[in-house]
Amino acid sequence: MREPNEIDFWRGFALVTIFVNHVPGIFFEHFTFRNVSLSDSAELFVFLAGWGLRKLTDGSAASLSARWLFFRLEGRAFTVYVAQLAITEAAIALLAAVSFRLDAPFLLDWHNASSIFYDPVRAHIGLVTLSYQLGYFNILPLYVVLLLVSPLIALAHRYAPQALPLVALAIYVGALVSGANFSTWPSEGVWFFDPLCWQMIYVLGFLLAGADGLGGFARRNLRLLRLAAIPVLTFGVIAARLHFSPDPIDLPEPKLFFVFDKTYLSPARLLHSLALVALFAGLYPTFARWAPRCCDFLSLLGRNSLNVFCAGSLLSLAGQIIRFVSGSGIVIDAAIVIFGVGSLGAVAWASEWRNRLRVKSSKASAA
Repeated sequence: MREPNEIDFWRGFALVTIFVNHVPGIFFEHFTFRNVSLSDSAELFVFLAGWGLRKLTDGSAASLSARWLFFRLEGRAFTVYVAQLAITEAAIALLAAVSFRLDAPFLLDWHNASSIFYDPVRAHIGLVTLSYQLGYFNILPLYVVLLLVSPLIALAHRYAPQALPLVALAIYVGALVSGANFSTWPSEGVWFFDPLCWQMIYVLGFLLAGADGLGGFARRNLRLLRLAAIPVLTFGVIAARLHFSPDPIDLPEPKLFFVFDKTYLSPARLLHSLALVALFAGLYPTFARWAPRCCDFLSLLGRNSLNVFCAGSLLSLAGQIIRFVSGSGIVIDAAIVIFGVGSLGAVAWASEWRNRLRVKSSKASAA
C-alpha cells in the first residue's frame, strides 16, 4: 500500500466531486469547484491519469522492453474496458428494476438508456464497441481509448520525446478545426468526451510529471506560473458565477477555439485546468498538516481509483433515483452524500484489504 501522497489525494478529491456532481440538483453540488471554474473534475481526473502513466513508465516499467510495456499498458486498458461494461449493465439493470417496481416506464428513457430496452440487439453491440454510452457513464470509454494509445505515448517519449507534444497538439488543433469526434451508435451523435481533444490534457499530464522537459521547466518557474494563473482563474470565477459563455452565433470559425465546450475540451477549459494545477501543485503537505485525516481518506480513495469510480457512478445513479422517489431536500441530500462518500471509503478499504490478503497468501505459499 502506498503512503498518502499528492497524486492520490487529488485523485480522491476528483472522485468525490464527480460523485456529488453526478447527482444533478443536489444541494451539495453548489460547493464543488465547478461553480467557480470553467473546468471541473473531469479535466483533473484525466490529467492525473497522464501523470500516473509517466510515473509508471519512469518507475517500475522503466526497464521493460517495448513489447512488455505494450502488454502491461494494454492489460490496464482491458481492465477498464471490462469495468465500463460491468457498471453500464448494472446501471441498466437498476433503471429497469426501479421502472418495474414503480410502474414508471419513462425511467427507461433516462440517460440515453432507451435504446437498450427498445433496440437491444444493436444497443448491445454498441455497448461492447463503446459506441453506445449512457449519460454519466461516459468518461471510462474515453479512459479506455487513452489507455489503448498509452503505449504509443510512452514509446514516443522514450524514442522521440520532442515529437510527442507536437503530435498531440496537431491532433488537438485538427479536431478543434474540423470538429472531428467518434460517432455513437445506434443512437446518433458523438462521444461526450472527444478522445481526439482530451488526449491533449492526458499528454500534458504525462509531460508535466517528468523531471525534465516541460515538467522541469514548470518546476523551475512554478512561482511565475502561479502568478500567471491568477488572472485566468479570476476570469473563470467571474464567468462561472455570471454563467457567461460566448454565443456561438457571434464567434468566427472555427468556433470550438472560442467556446467553453466540454466535449471538445476547448482551449479556455484546457488553460483554466492547467492554471488550477499551477496554483495548487505542491500544496499537499500543507493540506496534510491542516487536515491529516481528510487527506488520508482522499488518498485511500485515490489509491483505489477504478473501484471507487465504478462504485461512485452507481451510487450517483442511485442518488438520482432516491431524489426522484423521495423528493429533494437538505436532509435527503445530506443522507445521499454521507452514505455515498462513506460507501466509497468502504469500497477503497475493502480493495486494500483484499490486496493485503493476496500478498499474505502469496508469502505463505512461498514459505
